[in-house]
Amino acid sequence: MLSDITFDVKEGELFGLLGPNGSGKTTIIRSILGLVKKNSGKVLINNYDLDTNFEEAIRSVGAIVENPKFYDYMSGYQNLEIFSYMYDNISTKRIEEVVELVNLKDNIHKKVGTYSLGMRQRLGIAQALLHRPRLLLLDEPTNGLDPYGINELWGHLRSISKNENVAIIIATHLLKEIEDLCDRIAIIQQGELVHLSNVKPEKMSDLLDVLFEVDDQAKAYDIAKTNGFRVYLDPSILKLNIAKSEIPLINSLLVQNNISVFQIQVMHKSLEDSFLEITGERI
Repeated sequence: MLSDITFDVKEGELFGLLGPNGSGKTTIIRSILGLVKKNSGKVLINNYDLDTNFEEAIRSVGAIVENPKFYDYMSGYQNLEIFSYMYDNISTKRIEEVVELVNLKDNIHKKVGTYSLGMRQRLGIAQALLHRPRLLLLDEPTNGLDPYGINELWGHLRSISKNENVAIIIATHLLKEIEDLCDRIAIIQQGELVHLSNVKPEKMSDLLDVLFEVDDQAKAYDIAKTNGFRVYLDPSILKLNIAKSEIPLINSLLVQNNISVFQIQVMHKSLEDSFLEITGERI
């Protein structure tokens, strides 16, 4: 059961839904698709309310909720042609475009029964993109793929989000891959949204933990503190909580005061570290 889940996804954004098994990720995907009845709340897609204007809302969505199903005795191209009949005005050119997007041009006229799992997943994404959706939903799209297949799929999703300007929501448990792929993530635990953030909060205004390796720790500490910088309460190491834009300012200040700066290190907390800290669970 879901409780108080609220987030938005922008055009061209890659958005990760993370959580342990049974946390509610798939239920969220199914709710967005109208496959699960809600007790309350709204789903707005392209400014259309899913409950009151279902056809207009769902027209903007493409999805793969489970492993995509195809006619194995037909070619990939024939499968896309059959699916295109469900919509108006899907041209041969559009079919060729989505085939190019997922890099299936060399295999599209082969029978789907000969496809690898990764090729089937890419054909499924091509099928989901045929009608030019504004939102693409993918539930555990890398299940069964080897590391090469996962990396290849992520590359295609980056290209699709950029070139088609599609918002993509990916429900997955692959923390490292999501850290490299997504712009933002939501962490779901026991049906609740417990964390929502940028994956790489390194804008000039975002605060970072930064270590300065210097030849006189005590003097550097006093200078940073006196000038109003946020210094951790440990004079044995110069560790500051500062904006990215402040790093060169502090470096210049230390050098002007005859302090040698040997190294500057931005401390990065991995997505897995953040996940464990927030949920107390391994995914």
